[in-house]
Amino acid sequence: MAAEEEREPLLVNAQPDSIEVVEPTPRQKVQELYESKDVLGKHSPYRGNAADGSTINIITPSRSFQNLSVPDHIVAIFVVAFDTKAGNVIEWCAPDDADLEGVEFKAMASGSHTLQKDFVYFRKGNLFGLSCFENMPVESEIERGARMKSVGILSTSYTLLYRHMQFLETQVRHLLEPEHEITGTGMPSGEYQRHQLETPGRYGQLKAFWEDKKGTLLPSGDSRHSLGTSSPASTPSDGTMPEMKITHPAGCFSQFIKFFGINIFTLWKYALLGKRILFFSPPPIGVVCYRVYCACCLANHSMRHSLCSQELQPHFYVNVADIDSLESEVSYIACTTEKIFQTKTHLYDIYVDNQNVTTHIPALRELLKVSDADRDKYIKLNNQRSQEMFAREEGNETYMDEEELFTAFFTEQNNRLFQTLIDVSASMDRQLTSDHMKSMGLDPLGDRSFLMELVETYGIDVILMVDNPCCPR
Repeated sequence: MAAEEEREPLLVNAQPDSIEVVEPTPRQKVQELYESKDVLGKHSPYRGNAADGSTINIITPSRSFQNLSVPDHIVAIFVVAFDTKAGNVIEWCAPDDADLEGVEFKAMASGSHTLQKDFVYFRKGNLFGLSCFENMPVESEIERGARMKSVGILSTSYTLLYRHMQFLETQVRHLLEPEHEITGTGMPSGEYQRHQLETPGRYGQLKAFWEDKKGTLLPSGDSRHSLGTSSPASTPSDGTMPEMKITHPAGCFSQFIKFFGINIFTLWKYALLGKRILFFSPPPIGVVCYRVYCACCLANHSMRHSLCSQELQPHFYVNVADIDSLESEVSYIACTTEKIFQTKTHLYDIYVDNQNVTTHIPALRELLKVSDADRDKYIKLNNQRSQEMFAREEGNETYMDEEELFTAFFTEQNNRLFQTLIDVSASMDRQLTSDHMKSMGLDPLGDRSFLMELVETYGIDVILMVDNPCCPR
């Protein structure tokens, strides 16, 4: 392999009594990390909370690296450090003039100091970011016993950020190591923070990464936001949601279903209505970012060309610095570790505190009730998962693409629902009957409020026929 051929010359001028070791360049180290079998095949050490309170490994399967030739559209790389006097600060970045205002509080989420490590997805304007955080105990009064950093990147799309997680994790650990352990200078740990800013060589691999991956944003007035192409985060031509692809851990969607149970269909209704949904959870926040993405997938459909609808974009992690921007959003799904958001009811429609889904809007409270049709859909989804798992086991296949199964289920459900509504609206009488509702997978009585909200949201002109609740058909 090419990588092995580059590694072999590290030992040169070998003599019986003398060997000169030639260290690889930062660029070679970056390349070796990406070609390493450890990156391609092993589990990332990040963990998240499962529904039963246990932990789940965040896994990056090797198949996710099959598309490494696709441009990353990375526009910035940065290091955030916690300073005992100044708080979160941008320690280093590339390019030098990158607009990173507020990133220091997104890359190191509120409450992270209680963790050893975490990761976070976030949004900054039209850009998306991923950062890896680590907290290392140190014997230093100046640093108050802990050294904390995050290394992150900004891109025009969230769909390919995952493949750099291992690199970011390795870099944050590298930057946390005391200088004297690396150089042998014997530097007192108390001088570490000051000296860190004076040793640009520590950022050699980050600089090499930036030179290999960097992109240039078009002027802010250009609607494309990227390198002369349409934004990678925009909706594909078929109208479906862009696939995040293995940015989630193996088992992420099954954990999502297990965590919320039948209430995923409550979230489904709110997502389909384009409501502002905010997930709250104490740290770690990385696994909650995956819940944001799973919730976005609930509204996946390919009927956007026939509907007047707002595209549902994940905002991932948000904090108090995002309050002004969230006030102008009409539809989003996000997560936070900051409990103060619960009191800011003007910023959200739906508040999800771990597994508890609530709303302060009277017209939406009716949708919190689980209908008989919701129970039927939940059984159908679980049956499909079980059948797929059984088929895989019979074929001696160990991997099941849960994302594909999950999104296919909701895409089919949503397409059937919208197609029926469009067909009825195009009919002579435009009358939507109980039979129509059943064919759409809805309860004629229990889902009536949801359907009324749905047709109003999408501007679909139908006449909902009312059955007598005392004498259902």
